[in-house]
Amino acid sequence: MSGRRSRSKQSSVSSITDNQITDLVSKLQHLIPELRRRRFDKVSTSKVLQETCNYIRSLHREVEDLSDRLSQLLASTDGGSDQAAIIRSLLMQ
Repeated sequence: MSGRRSRSKQSSVSSITDNQITDLVSKLQHLIPELRRRRFDKVSTSKVLQETCNYIRSLHREVEDLSDRLSQLLASTDGGSDQAAIIRSLLMQ
């Protein structure tokens, strides 16, 4: 089955239009730092999606790193200390 036929069947089922997809990809391009620098360059949809996945992976790694660092910090402080209380209060916000 050709891509065109497949797309036409999907579009009759799906409620999102090609224009909406284009708009969403454009918005993604503005959100991703690597693509934001190329604001005036023509970037393919596949490149935008690929860079979006890469960016999400990097954010995930950053969260894991920060979580590890926080765990180490909490482990190195006395649970009843002023430092531990400050850290807990920051986490609760």
